[in-house]
Amino acid sequence: MNSTIQRVTERIQQRSKHSRNAYISRIRDAANGGPSRTSMSCSNLAHAMAAGSNIEKQALSGNTVPNVGIVSAYNEMLSAHQPFETYPAVIKDAAAKQGAIAQFAGGVPAMCDGVTQGQDGMDLSLFSRDVIALSTAVALSHDMFDAAICLGICDKIVPGLLIGALSFGHLPVTFAPAGPMVSGLSNKEKAQVREEYAAGRIGRDELLAAESAAYHAPGTCTFYGTANSNQMLMEFMGLQLPGGSFVNPGTELREQLTREAVNNVLNITNLGDSYVPVGEIVDEKAIVNAIVGLLATGGSTNHTIHLVAIAKAAGIVIDWEDFSELSGTVPLLARVYPNGMADVNHFHAAGGLGFVIRELLDAGMLHEDVQTILGPGLRKFCREPFLEKGRLEWRNAAEKTLDADIVRPASDPFDAEGGLRLVSGNVGRAIVKVSAVAPEHYSIKAPARVFSSQAAFTEAFNDGELETDFVAVLPGQGPRANGMPELHKLTPYLGVLQNRGFKVALLTDGRMSGASGKVLAAIQVTPESLAGGIIGRIHDGDVVTIDSNSGTLTVDAEDIESRPAPAPDIANQQIGMGRELFAAFRENSSGAEQGAGIFTTVNV
Repeated sequence: MNSTIQRVTERIQQRSKHSRNAYISRIRDAANGGPSRTSMSCSNLAHAMAAGSNIEKQALSGNTVPNVGIVSAYNEMLSAHQPFETYPAVIKDAAAKQGAIAQFAGGVPAMCDGVTQGQDGMDLSLFSRDVIALSTAVALSHDMFDAAICLGICDKIVPGLLIGALSFGHLPVTFAPAGPMVSGLSNKEKAQVREEYAAGRIGRDELLAAESAAYHAPGTCTFYGTANSNQMLMEFMGLQLPGGSFVNPGTELREQLTREAVNNVLNITNLGDSYVPVGEIVDEKAIVNAIVGLLATGGSTNHTIHLVAIAKAAGIVIDWEDFSELSGTVPLLARVYPNGMADVNHFHAAGGLGFVIRELLDAGMLHEDVQTILGPGLRKFCREPFLEKGRLEWRNAAEKTLDADIVRPASDPFDAEGGLRLVSGNVGRAIVKVSAVAPEHYSIKAPARVFSSQAAFTEAFNDGELETDFVAVLPGQGPRANGMPELHKLTPYLGVLQNRGFKVALLTDGRMSGASGKVLAAIQVTPESLAGGIIGRIHDGDVVTIDSNSGTLTVDAEDIESRPAPAPDIANQQIGMGRELFAAFRENSSGAEQGAGIFTTVNV
């Protein structure tokens, strides 16, 4: 085992000792009690099975037939989630074939960040994760279930489902995805069109045609943003069937994987001899494996927030020092857009997650001795599924990369580090992702240009005010201010300026998209401006240094500490589009490094 990975793991274990022990004790007590249907009153039980068939009623009235709760994020607004419409029927049929029951326990909201990017609704995006966790808890609170299947893929949905499921950590839980859409317009071409539009060289009709050619069918968007990073994490944590993340929807293989997910979770309930609860799977080693997977594949920066919150839900405490230290030793094995030109379909065909997991295991970069939905050992996930005469089988992942421009062995990585770095200084602490940034842009020292919003930045760009070197500073974008929206709308404009030869960067207490790319960005600044952070006191012309090589984040202004903290003009970002309903979330949110959520004491 790599010494750095071992040291970080042991540090997390020691830091989490009290809270993790308390969590394990609680879920084991819950497991010993079994589902409430074994002891609830006849009136309660009658309500729970009133809509079922006679066969289901007979099964549920006993104690030996497993009942699987389905929690789904189906909606038609997310291309990735539209295929889930048919999943409950498939799951119910698969359960019935095993002599079991499956009930649709509840639905959870699911926002499409692709629709809300740059729009008012994006201010609800991050907190939708916590709403999803709460909704998952409500769905499972009837305590009728021996296991659960979670249906979700995209950005806040998988973290929310997992956080909610971990509150029922005594239950076996598996995730069943729907897979990515087939490849459309390449990510390189899409990015080029966006920059052409930002530069004013093409119109809206041409932009919409290109976007529609990229996002064109049911399934996950094909770039390696937060949604597809979620799928990677579920495999690295042993919560999803091996090799199933990037199988396209609407295929026979996809349906067979869903049926096998049902078979699998039924095999690990407390009614049999192979009981594997989700709270036992998500331990300190699994969390470290997740971080390693994120770094090795160049995954979304959003998980520097989500993984903190997930870990907390299992009584585990991690911070950005852990991410940064691991990033310094984990090699980058994949280049998938925005860290390369390939999409996830190309990545899957070139060897995919099974290849990457095996390479990391062989290099001592992952903990093999973990629990998974398949039982002990992560090596079981070095495989990919296929159909043999209509039957689902697994074969070992490719021995060698099938495209060295997309995925490489640990002995010949794209980079010796994972590309995620912590920067800190008098401005606070922030995350920088450099895996998609050219080395000449790893650092910048330039005057600040302060903007109150993405719209203000765009206006300045269109007015020709930004033809110079500068650091774009956007305070007032943290969770307490406006829910911490992604600022992806800035990317094409900053990219245009960088292409013109200007040194530019972004500094913000907001988030960047999981598809953040070639422009240096110090994001998720903690403390945020509304919590007294120095970022809120930066003025136009102050010299800002972001140096990802030295880990430095500073502003050169002698009076910065004594400047009054201005009240950000964000009142119009806290009402309308449902934002007023989230006031309690904003007021009670933790900082980004603490998970940026309302569950500040979950299981601790």
